Amino acid sequence: MLSTLLVDLGFRSAASGWFGFSGATAVAFVFMILFGPAFINAMRAWQKKGQPIRSDGPKTHLAKAGTPTMGGLLILLAIFVSAALFIDFRNPIPFVALLSLVFFGAIGFVDDYGKIKRQASNRAAEILSARARLALGGIGAIILAFLADRFMPSNPDMLLSIYIPFFHILIPAGIFYFVFAYFVIVGSANAANITDGLDGMLSKIMLPVLVVITVALYGATHYGFLAGGVSLPDAAGLYPIVGAVLGAVLGFLWFNAKPAQIFMGDVGSLALGGFIGTVAMQLKAEFVVGLAAAMMVIILLSSFLQTMVFKLTKDSSGRGRRIFKMAPLHHHFELSGLAETKIVERFFIASIIFSAVALVLLKV
Repeated sequence: MLSTLLVDLGFRSAASGWFGFSGATAVAFVFMILFGPAFINAMRAWQKKGQPIRSDGPKTHLAKAGTPTMGGLLILLAIFVSAALFIDFRNPIPFVALLSLVFFGAIGFVDDYGKIKRQASNRAAEILSARARLALGGIGAIILAFLADRFMPSNPDMLLSIYIPFFHILIPAGIFYFVFAYFVIVGSANAANITDGLDGMLSKIMLPVLVVITVALYGATHYGFLAGGVSLPDAAGLYPIVGAVLGAVLGFLWFNAKPAQIFMGDVGSLALGGFIGTVAMQLKAEFVVGLAAAMMVIILLSSFLQTMVFKLTKDSSGRGRRIFKMAPLHHHFELSGLAETKIVERFFIASIIFSAVALVLLKV
């Protein structure tokens, strides 16, 4: 709305650039701070027992019993309120990013509702099976990748292509583009979902990644800023969305830092992860954003490897080998005696380092 008015007055760069970014960040953050306490109380009253705690998890987590979940709903609301004020409604590009939040947030909402309704965190509580979630995520990834490819590139050579940084080449991918999109978008959504296991951890790990996305966005809209990077001037429409997500995540961390007053839930983690993957596709910065998000990728891989090794070595009695004391990786460190806050801070530092390397890759 404000951005559309500015565009009408001839201030297109202000509407779609740093004005939109900083304004959206501020509005989303203030929205979270103002409405967070009331939302937490409402979730506590509705959910009664809060998010169910895994009985086979670290015993220290039992103290979290009763903490409400689905804080991701407030995050999404803050993002959409902020976006409504600052995006240019005539630019379709930001709506692709918003669609990713809606689609993966809806999948997460169904998951959260099942856990709360049945007060269990195991498969018996699932409304959607793991295969159903992956299938739905795949459908969403194909749609989002198609829209990202349809609306973003100003150069026909970029269509259905994958950009390789450092070498500065565009590889025509054809149908493989959508296979690639599945791993980027669905992988990002699931990585964020699995990372959200300790108080404040996903928010802290995600903040440096959002900084990298912001720099990549600036580079895509300012010719010559990136060494050999692709030029996507219409991507300027993403500034308010990225700013809103940054402000909402910061605001959520206010309440989610240990001891957490509310958990993000699948509705938040899947939505934010899907958003990161989608924007990476839109900016053709998949490898750069993937490097920045390496801490989340490592956590996802730890869970995948644990499961695969266990299944491959399982004997007739149902016992198999394990790589870690418990997966995902943060639970392994918890069972090794490391304090939750120490794990979160060290993973946060690792995320900053990975993001710094990604920024170097952007400029090389």
